[in-house]
Amino acid sequence: MKKILLIILLVPAFVFAQQSLPSVEIKSLDNSNFNTSQFENNGNPIVISFWATWCKPCILELETINEVYEDWQDETGVKLIAISTDNIQKINDVKVKKDDDGWEYEVYIDSNREFARAMNVRPIPHTFLLDGNKNIVWQHTGYSPGDEEDLFDQIKKITNNK
Repeated sequence: MKKILLIILLVPAFVFAQQSLPSVEIKSLDNSNFNTSQFENNGNPIVISFWATWCKPCILELETINEVYEDWQDETGVKLIAISTDNIQKINDVKVKKDDDGWEYEVYIDSNREFARAMNVRPIPHTFLLDGNKNIVWQHTGYSPGDEEDLFDQIKKITNNK
């Protein structure tokens, strides 16, 4: 039974290994359209985190990463992009959360969850790591304290900063 559970848990990571980022229209915080194919980080890794203003584990993850984000950027060049799954009527709540917490992340809204569906996001928080070619190389769902360290280890692996 444990082997079956382990296989089930590993299948999503395997399915996304080396898959490209889908091209989907989402909204920027100024309510303009933005296509996910335009995500760019000059060949450096990108972390995409799906979250919502009502999701306490999501907020905790993003707040925790925010505390070390500048160091991560300095060491690996990583960029974090936070994708809110709140509905478009919550755009002001999303802006307030970003501003109040001082997040330096790019933040977008996927109010119709089209991008989330294209990425096979089920529970949030759901975090993806993209390599410098925007291929999905790792993913994680949920958040427990310390998960950010696992994420950073994965980032360092693909940037050869072990």
